[in-house]
Amino acid sequence: MEKIVIIGAGLTGLSAAYHLEKQGFYNYKIFEKESEPGGLCRSIHQDGFTFDYTGHLLHIGDQYFRSLIQSVVGTKNFNLIKRKSFIFSHDTYTHYPFQVNLRGLPTNIISDCIEGFINKKNYKHPLSKTIFYYWALKHFGRGMAKHFFFPYQKKIFCYDLKKLSTSWMGRFVPKTSLDQIIEGITQDPEEKNIGYNSQFYYPKKDGINYWVQKFAETLKNPIHISHHVKYVDLKNKAVIFSNGTTENFTKLITTMPLNILLRSLKEPSNSFLKSKHHKLLCNSVLNFNLGIDRPNISDMHWAYFPEKKYPFYRMGFYHNFSNSLVPKNHSSLYGEISYRSASAQKKENLILNGKNAAKNILNFSDKNIATEKILDIKPAYVIYDRWRDKNLSKIHRRLNEDSVHSIGRYGEWKYSSMQEAILDGKQTVEKILPRKN
Repeated sequence: MEKIVIIGAGLTGLSAAYHLEKQGFYNYKIFEKESEPGGLCRSIHQDGFTFDYTGHLLHIGDQYFRSLIQSVVGTKNFNLIKRKSFIFSHDTYTHYPFQVNLRGLPTNIISDCIEGFINKKNYKHPLSKTIFYYWALKHFGRGMAKHFFFPYQKKIFCYDLKKLSTSWMGRFVPKTSLDQIIEGITQDPEEKNIGYNSQFYYPKKDGINYWVQKFAETLKNPIHISHHVKYVDLKNKAVIFSNGTTENFTKLITTMPLNILLRSLKEPSNSFLKSKHHKLLCNSVLNFNLGIDRPNISDMHWAYFPEKKYPFYRMGFYHNFSNSLVPKNHSSLYGEISYRSASAQKKENLILNGKNAAKNILNFSDKNIATEKILDIKPAYVIYDRWRDKNLSKIHRRLNEDSVHSIGRYGEWKYSSMQEAILDGKQTVEKILPRKN
């Protein structure tokens, strides 16, 4: 009889368990290394404030996902919010996305962007389809690339843009036209319904973890918390945990980061998997969360900061997602700072500089900080380079041969949303569950 083990009780692992049970299959166990389920979709309650592990907003574009949310939680328990987001550069806030909202920027910057966009038709490079640096020049021109795309993507990925592939972009980088650019300069700025995140859902109470906990509560089988994987024995089909527990499987669904999975493999001598873990690149994110004893410190949902002088690439404001996340007459914010490697001292300096920049931009002082929570998130963003594009499918095929299915954002080594996490779990169960005659 099949026995399925699930590693990780983040959204993808929970989805796999949910869809196994939905098919009447209960011969599985799910393990989580933390003391609670949720993965990065967790919330922290501190001094009357609620902070998420950076901004987690729910984008619903799939009908099945919508019906699942409705049945498990109910959309009545969410705020449906129209995005209010900006880019802060050249001491000016412009509406997101940058490429259709140039109004308000200095005249020379606008001219640079328009000229570059018009002349992009003359730009040719053999890597303009596969490498982001050349792709941005071809599709947006030198002006927009210089003033937004290059500094922002360099800041968020901490990686050479001439080595960053285009395979990550998908729906995340809306294109534009000359008509849209001119319209964005000549008309009063407004939030346009452009991009996948033009509106979003957010729980009315308890932070993003509210709906994840509700989802976890639907499971009949228990979630085994505080189980950290020591290694995976492919030959004997067993997961060995650092607490001494061993769990055998016939099929393994794992959502742990793929590089960590490969490093932890105890595998047959002819396998190439373990040696590849260091080829999978990612960054980390320092997330500083501040509770502020002033109301309405900003009316934005979030803002992007492409310029190098600001340590963070993004700042967001929880109190505008739900007023339940802050005490009365207070505000809250989060800032995100990327790094690839950094000493403890360097990370302290990054946080200090980030907080100082936030105070200057938003005009508050240390005495206004009611509470703070610093989170060090690693891995954070997967880096899409040419090695990943060429070899990732080979790694997954080889794992599948040993009945291992590495799925989800970090298991598949990709950038994805909460909706995709749920669908990944569902599709994997449909793929591996024994068919009934």
